[in-house]
Amino acid sequence: MRRIDPETWSGLAMLLVCVAVGTPTLLGATETRVPLPVWSVLFAGLLVACLAAVLWADRRPKAAWACYAAAVVLGWLTVLTAPGAGWLPILLVFTSTLSAYVAPRWTGPVVIALNTAVVAATAGLGGATLAAAGLGALLYLLIQAAALLSSLAMIREQRLRRELAEAHVELRAASVILADSARAHERLRIARELHDLIGHRLTALTLELEVAKHRDGQAARTHVERADGVARDLLRDVRTTVGQLRADAPDLRASLSAVVRDIPGLDVSLSIGDDVRPCEEVTMTLIRAVQEIVTNTIRHAGATSLRISIENTPGQGVTLTSADDGRGSPRLTLGNGLRGLLERVEAIGGDVRFDGSDGFRVTATVPAR
Repeated sequence: MRRIDPETWSGLAMLLVCVAVGTPTLLGATETRVPLPVWSVLFAGLLVACLAAVLWADRRPKAAWACYAAAVVLGWLTVLTAPGAGWLPILLVFTSTLSAYVAPRWTGPVVIALNTAVVAATAGLGGATLAAAGLGALLYLLIQAAALLSSLAMIREQRLRRELAEAHVELRAASVILADSARAHERLRIARELHDLIGHRLTALTLELEVAKHRDGQAARTHVERADGVARDLLRDVRTTVGQLRADAPDLRASLSAVVRDIPGLDVSLSIGDDVRPCEEVTMTLIRAVQEIVTNTIRHAGATSLRISIENTPGQGVTLTSADDGRGSPRLTLGNGLRGLLERVEAIGGDVRFDGSDGFRVTATVPAR
């Protein structure tokens, strides 16, 4: 079950405030300049338009912008047709603050200015003096400005935290890959030295002993043959060691644990089967895949937890599965990151499936080499 974040709770609280300030008018306690059913439709339309703008802000920006524009106009009509409703202009504070989430930056100041004019006009329709109307308009101007600036500051802080988390993951992954690359180069260097310095000398020794076997003397011949066996064994051991140095892969569990550890704002659980021991190429592909999955979750999912498991699948290979508790993406469009993950896995003969119907799920299968 997805955990509700503080921003969602604050939005729900603001919605309840809007409903509360409109309830007296809905119950007929305040006189309206239009029939009450008409006013009720305006008020309900305002709430629905605001909710639609919020829900579509990420998935359908143009639709969200249209809903927000409708909400602003409906807010004006709702307030102007109930000039004696007291705190009803709080609805305009809500619409101006909402611009920070669903509209371009320039929209907020424009809406605040227009909302302030509507507040002044509403006060005039309610019979307030010019001074009282001006004071009320100034008060709501300050409230709107403070609310909008607070929202913009919170959005900026969230963006910085997300960028910090992304940089954290990328830095950890780069460190792991760099360390594994350094180890690989060191193994290759040792392998070459073993081959060049020892292998060639033992080969020469074997050739010399081969010649000595054809010399006279039975006793010498016996010892020479034993020495020849030892030399051949040593040569075989050197070649075996060289092959192991070239084939050893970095530790997958340690590498991935380093990548997903202590990510701000995202709880990552990692499970790797004990029988998963892929080669170096597959290991590096899995590390890059996990890096992209975590980065994509931070950047787009709005999730609080991410589960990643890697297991051996008989007859298929190694299967990586990830699932988050974020908003998902029913109409999936692959960005550069997910497309790069797909290409990287397919390059080693694997395949990837994405599912955004409930959270976001990635299933990648790579050969077990």
